[in-house]
Amino acid sequence: MKRCMDDYEQAICEHWRLENLGDAILGVLHSMGIDIEVLTPADLAPIDAFHSRGLEATKELASHVGVRSGWNVLDVGSGLGGTARYLAVEHSCHVTGLDITDTYCEVATMLSKRLRLNTCTVFQQGNALTMPFPNASFDLVWTEHTQMNIPDKAKFYSEISRVLKLGGRFAFQDIFQGPNGEMYFPVPWADEPSISYLIAPNDLKILLESIGFRVLYWRDTSLKALVSAQQRKKQVEACELPPFGTHLLMRTDAKLKLKNQARNLEEGRIVLIQAVLEKASYNKEFLHL
Repeated sequence: MKRCMDDYEQAICEHWRLENLGDAILGVLHSMGIDIEVLTPADLAPIDAFHSRGLEATKELASHVGVRSGWNVLDVGSGLGGTARYLAVEHSCHVTGLDITDTYCEVATMLSKRLRLNTCTVFQQGNALTMPFPNASFDLVWTEHTQMNIPDKAKFYSEISRVLKLGGRFAFQDIFQGPNGEMYFPVPWADEPSISYLIAPNDLKILLESIGFRVLYWRDTSLKALVSAQQRKKQVEACELPPFGTHLLMRTDAKLKLKNQARNLEEGRIVLIQAVLEKASYNKEFLHL
């Protein structure tokens, strides 16, 4: 039986849900002359890496993790499944994607089937605050641009710790609160402030260490993200956005969201952090193990 969503969960799902998304993606690819019967990961890369710097950032983060063949990986906030498929193909992992938006899970499953990757990637709808997985299920938990919509950071990160094996890795690239004031809206993850919850990087580090994580790698990648955001802003201003890209997932106000993303980075209203941590211990206050 499908679990009923509360009002907050429903608001998040409504923000991300797009009707007939799978058909729209295949339609655009077909119009570009791509054979949709023999898709490759490269064909999908412009849209299924829905985070700052796209596939480049995913590859960069993976290089710092030291991903091993055969790892059981959880991608929280898996979107259309691009990162899951990358880790499956390039690092021979089995990847489970969890996303709150049912449409994204359905499209991710469809795309993996078309790429014949459905045996090493699986996607399911679920809430990251109550993950439907047993304790210590995964060697690596991965998340990119997910926590911005989650107000209860302690619950989110302790759930990640719960499903991660002792000694396992937690890797993320995410957007956090900058030092220079409130953001301009709308942005890709929120049309207005009621569904946007950013935490300052140092506060996050303190929280993660209290849960039992040990920092292995921590880097501010805001400058790299700014360069990328400014390039997209120039495309918007010149009316030169490509026919296929993540702007298609941002509804009719995609151009304003892209401009605001660049402006927020330029003015230090948001920052980006890449990090890799190790689950060094259990915190019984959160985990009850």
